[in-house]
Amino acid sequence: MNNGLGRAVPYGYEPFCGSNAYRSRKRVLIDEKPTSDGFVMLHSVSEMFDKLGIRDGMTLSFHHHLRNGDFVLNMVAEEIKRRGLKNMKLAPSSIFPGNAVLVDLIESGAVTDIYTDYVNGPVAEAISRGKLSGMCVMHTHGGRPAAIESGALHIDVAILAAPAVDAEGNGTGTEGKSACGSLGYAVSDLMYADKVVLVTDTLIESAKQPQLAGKYVDFVLKVDAIGDPAGIVSGTTRITKDPVGLKIARNTARLLDELGLIRQGLSMQTGAGGTSLAVAHYVRGLMLERGIRGSFASGGITGYFTRMLEEGLLDELYDVQCFDLDAVRSIAANPAHHAISGSRYANPFDDNVADKLDFVILGATEIDTDFNVNVTTDSHGMLMGGSGGHSDTAHGAKVTVITTNLVKSRLPIIRERVTTVTTPGEDVDVLVTERGIAINPLRTDLLEKLNGSKLPIYTIEELLKKAHEITGVPRHETKSGRPVGVVVYRDGTVIDTIRQAE
Repeated sequence: MNNGLGRAVPYGYEPFCGSNAYRSRKRVLIDEKPTSDGFVMLHSVSEMFDKLGIRDGMTLSFHHHLRNGDFVLNMVAEEIKRRGLKNMKLAPSSIFPGNAVLVDLIESGAVTDIYTDYVNGPVAEAISRGKLSGMCVMHTHGGRPAAIESGALHIDVAILAAPAVDAEGNGTGTEGKSACGSLGYAVSDLMYADKVVLVTDTLIESAKQPQLAGKYVDFVLKVDAIGDPAGIVSGTTRITKDPVGLKIARNTARLLDELGLIRQGLSMQTGAGGTSLAVAHYVRGLMLERGIRGSFASGGITGYFTRMLEEGLLDELYDVQCFDLDAVRSIAANPAHHAISGSRYANPFDDNVADKLDFVILGATEIDTDFNVNVTTDSHGMLMGGSGGHSDTAHGAKVTVITTNLVKSRLPIIRERVTTVTTPGEDVDVLVTERGIAINPLRTDLLEKLNGSKLPIYTIEELLKKAHEITGVPRHETKSGRPVGVVVYRDGTVIDTIRQAE
């Protein structure tokens, strides 16, 4: 089967590319979703299954804003196991090591298909080993809401952790003992699922910042704890002290400056890793030195960006998920720190923030000589991540920069062909390593601006040669196992197949 764009659509996965189908579906669902007649209060997970008639073969969705501290997905998984349900399809926006309880359900056939944007830990290993009988469909953070809103990903019941729920059924992430900030990835589930349950450990009279509108809520389940907010912290969320990482960051900031991107009104996104935050640090220094004020930063927000907001270096933050507790505190207190939905963040068929970025700083597990990037699997094909917002922002930003060491764990990061394509090379503009910078030859405009630059600029093939001089030429493994998953681009087209690891 072919979807008309030259990309295969295997295994019965229905694509949703085309804005007309998306928009008509959106109008119908919003119009038909009833306004709230009041919600039903539940008192146990078992009662929730009974009241909603959760049965074999249903699709249940969840969000990941509590990240590795989430308890809600695990509660539901335990109830699926207790009832002996089969052929369940799960659609959590991400899966973390703390969700290891799912492995038993995968091995028993209780869970047969998974739709997610990111997966690591024991669940990722189980999928890679071929234990999932169906498929793992890997969306992007923008592609997931597009799939839900188009009907390509139909959700029977959305089971959404809400740190606080008020008397009108409105959910918020800024209050309660498990406050995690933005609940952006839950909004499409809330609006388009057949039934919606908010799971909370804190009931309040009136939410100060309602994020999940009560008119879409059918049930509220009160539990002792929905999770551990300390588990939301992602990676280091601190600027690296590694000299190699700092060198990469300095050169990246110089590059952005020479390209004319450090200017009044700039917009940017970086990840939460140490090198990415170091880039933000050096960009901040240039902004302070020149009196530059940026328009916004977006994505998963860290305390570093909340401090830039407080310093007056940024007008606004658009936050789809909080990466640390400083960001959680900021979003509750600062009116210029906005919680946005996953659709507003990066849905390609909606007016989204990602498409308004001047530059984005991203990482890579592998990058090849065509500038394709892999952040989904390791070089042996084992699942260890996923796009998240990687390919959304890479496509949307005016300039996309990949920062990485040239060699990691004695392996070159540059390959002739990546193991798994997460972000197509046409969306990637620059690679910055400690041993040199490569510009995608498709970006002749950038090459012209850098003509005469004293930065260490090479072709990507020259950087690959430098890497091989250090590591030797590694043996490339051929993917031959049975298909266990697909990588879906933000527009709904399938761009690669994930195969069972040997």
